[in-house]
Amino acid sequence: MNNYEEKALYELRSWQRSMAKKPSFTNKMAKGMQKKMSGMIPEKAHEVITEAMKNMVKAVLFGSKFVTDVPLLQGSLQHREKLVEEKVKHYKRTAALSGAGTGAGIFLGLADFPILLSLKLKFLFDAATIYGFDVRDYKERLYILYIFQLAFSSQESRNIIYAKIQDWDTKVQVMPTDVESFDWRSFQQEYRDFIDLAKMLQLFPGIGAFVGAYANYKLMNSLGDTAMNAYRLRMLKQ
Repeated sequence: MNNYEEKALYELRSWQRSMAKKPSFTNKMAKGMQKKMSGMIPEKAHEVITEAMKNMVKAVLFGSKFVTDVPLLQGSLQHREKLVEEKVKHYKRTAALSGAGTGAGIFLGLADFPILLSLKLKFLFDAATIYGFDVRDYKERLYILYIFQLAFSSQESRNIIYAKIQDWDTKVQVMPTDVESFDWRSFQQEYRDFIDLAKMLQLFPGIGAFVGAYANYKLMNSLGDTAMNAYRLRMLKQ
């Protein structure tokens, strides 16, 4: 194991501890606050988010929209992660521009939800390919959805999802092959509840453009960190 891999392993172990730790009182308070904020948003917004999530899950499990490249079969972990970091920078900029452009009122703010979802999923497909995994495989697509959940769920849900992806390459051998087994309803509910105060404020005129750009940048950054560690979990076999 070279110096870079040792550094990556150290970061991975820290991330593993954060994924496995039990929900704190603060975590529970935050989830309650998020639900209250969710209740302040018009029903139309919830309908848009729910429909966007349904379409996204279908696109991941059944479609070819996000499949653009063949897996990168050669290259060190350091080389792969340099490419992933470049992707993260690109998607953070794109997401921030989208948030600023659509964060100017409730209807324009709603337009950003499916755009941001698409950017997040495109990034995850790109990252999987860079790490050498074939996203044409249903089980690799399922792993992508689990990464998404890890990035945008409560701590309680992260505990459950993290347990599912530990030793993934062994567990996946006995997983059902039926794509309908994925619980998209719980998936979209967690995402909707997770969306933080800044993202909710994007729906309101006047301040939406600023907070939309900030929230999208922040959420994309969180996804990049989660994806890198989720694939390190398999690459470094820890």
